[in-house]
Amino acid sequence: MIEVEHLTKRFRSTTAVDDLSFSVPRGRITGFLGPNGAGKTTTLRVVLGLALPTSGRASVAGKRYRELDEPLKTVGAVLEASNYHPARSGRNQLRGLASIRFWRTSSCRVRPSAGSAATRSACASA
Repeated sequence: MIEVEHLTKRFRSTTAVDDLSFSVPRGRITGFLGPNGAGKTTTLRVVLGLALPTSGRASVAGKRYRELDEPLKTVGAVLEASNYHPARSGRNQLRGLASIRFWRTSSCRVRPSAGSAATRSACASA
């Protein structure tokens, strides 16, 4: 479970996230929707331990991300679909990611779905 409780993040005089609370049940795929500057990426950066909150708490399975025993096996996240190489097919993109992350590739299948190829590849790599 991901839990965010009264999260606030300020950058000098700018408040990026203001008293945000939510929980996501284990196994649920969740996305944030909102306009640019709404605090989506900042919230994810705090959850993933890439930024410290000004106040409040973010936890995954009851622990801060950096306290997890195997964080990369516990949480998959996409901050931006920037790891997609436009000259590669979706299959080759996933095979490349699999070789880096030691995934088994024998059953690697890419199926068409909604969204851009970059978005689909990023979600699959999470």
